[in-house]
Amino acid sequence: MDDLTAELENAAWRKARKSSSNDGNCIEVAPLSGGRVGIRDTEAPEKAPFVVSAGVWDAFVDGTKKGEFDF
Repeated sequence: MDDLTAELENAAWRKARKSSSNDGNCIEVAPLSGGRVGIRDTEAPEKAPFVVSAGVWDAFVDGTKKGEFDF
């Protein structure tokens, strides 16, 4: 098992406080070493999560706050 795999298995996963879905239809995030962020689907936590850099995560959060991803 490599270091990242072990870190992901022991990560402190959390979903948004304002999540209204209790049926598992959410994403979870976890802070990782080196400023990285893990992102996974609560419907499939056994699947490999995405891992992004802090810069990518910050750009996503900023875009979300600005409504760039609204439908």
